[in-house]
Amino acid sequence: MYDPSRDFRRPEYKVVTVFGGGGFIGRHLVKRLAQRGWRVRLAVRHPGRAMFLQTYGAVGQIAPVFADVRDDASVAAAVRGADYVINLVGILFESGRQQFEALHAEAPGRIARLAREAGATRMVHISAIGASPDSPSVYARTKARGEQAAREAFPEVTILRPSIVFGPEDNFFNLFATLARLSPVMPLMGGGETRFQPVYVGDVADAIMAALDDPAAQGRTYELGGPRVYTFRELMELTLAQIGRKRLLVSIPWSLAEVQGKVLGMLPAPLLTLDQVKQLRIDNVVADDAPTLRDLGIAPTAAEAVLPSYLERFRRGGRFAGRRLAG
Repeated sequence: MYDPSRDFRRPEYKVVTVFGGGGFIGRHLVKRLAQRGWRVRLAVRHPGRAMFLQTYGAVGQIAPVFADVRDDASVAAAVRGADYVINLVGILFESGRQQFEALHAEAPGRIARLAREAGATRMVHISAIGASPDSPSVYARTKARGEQAAREAFPEVTILRPSIVFGPEDNFFNLFATLARLSPVMPLMGGGETRFQPVYVGDVADAIMAALDDPAAQGRTYELGGPRVYTFRELMELTLAQIGRKRLLVSIPWSLAEVQGKVLGMLPAPLLTLDQVKQLRIDNVVADDAPTLRDLGIAPTAAEAVLPSYLERFRRGGRFAGRRLAG
């Protein structure tokens, strides 16, 4: 029965607009926002695909709405009346109109500017470890420009830079577990020595919540990583151990990896692109002097504590369950 005391149109309930809220991180974040009792506006390209998230809250609490982050009017409508604004939009590869420059570099500034004009008091922007104007990767360079644009338009924005994000729907461990089922060989680009610091998706969602709550987080940039640093080889070994498979790990020189990236990058949904190969040559770990999860009051979760909960199915012949979502 409808309870008028839970009418989320009433002014005492904060309104939070989440761009890209239908994606991997968004699903975990929406649950937390709903539990807080806030009204959640999911600003996504395909509202119909995000309707399932309405079950995470009470009737009328979660509302998927159309938004195109490349368009001022669309973004302005999505942030109208919002107290808090969160930007989760990101892509792993370019396709059609989904381009790094538009989504990573231009959109954060547009969202920040229009959020400020709409009167929002908090903004959190998700970037990535490795974002740098000097990176050889277009992905990382546009991420850096997006951070700068967001800061210029909304100086109090909190920027969170996660390493590889893992969890039940991830595009990393699920992907390599699937490849291990299909191939007797697992390639290690550059010998597999690049270092990573995987961070649990639940910890990233908690970090966003903490950034909204803590006034000291305003205007700061945090780098989010798990409790352990792994080489790429160690991550492949960890994946194989979790799914109970033995595979030959073969080192691939960077020159050959670049050729593979060029060829595979021509596919509609590539497993690897040349730009990703360039990213993989650079360590993806938290900087020594960067504020971290612990500065937000969060103890990072070990990958070994979570991976069995969703990689176990690969022992039984399960398939890749991750989704490539831009939000």
